[in-house]
Amino acid sequence: MELLLETVALFCLKLAYETEGSSPILRDDLLMSDYEREVFGLLVRKGDVEVIQSKVDECVGLALEAIGGADKPLGRELQRLAAEFSSIQTMEQLDAPLVALKDYLKDIQ
Repeated sequence: MELLLETVALFCLKLAYETEGSSPILRDDLLMSDYEREVFGLLVRKGDVEVIQSKVDECVGLALEAIGGADKPLGRELQRLAAEFSSIQTMEQLDAPLVALKDYLKDIQ
């Protein structure tokens, strides 16, 4: 799950900060320091669903702003998927909404 969380964060930050013609954002960039696999791994081991959701919400918020907000078609779907992820209450329930969020972010890159 840690890799999946890191991937969602990476895709969000790419949408928010990567510009055409610049070098791509990579997993080891300083920008990813709060969203590294090890950070998420600690949260997963602790079972801290709320903090995981908060970190993902931060990234999704940046991506949402980058694609024009929730009033745009891409933004509405991203917001819907993020809301579904945020409504989960247990670690066991995080997988499916997280995969849906990752797949959508990958598609809109």
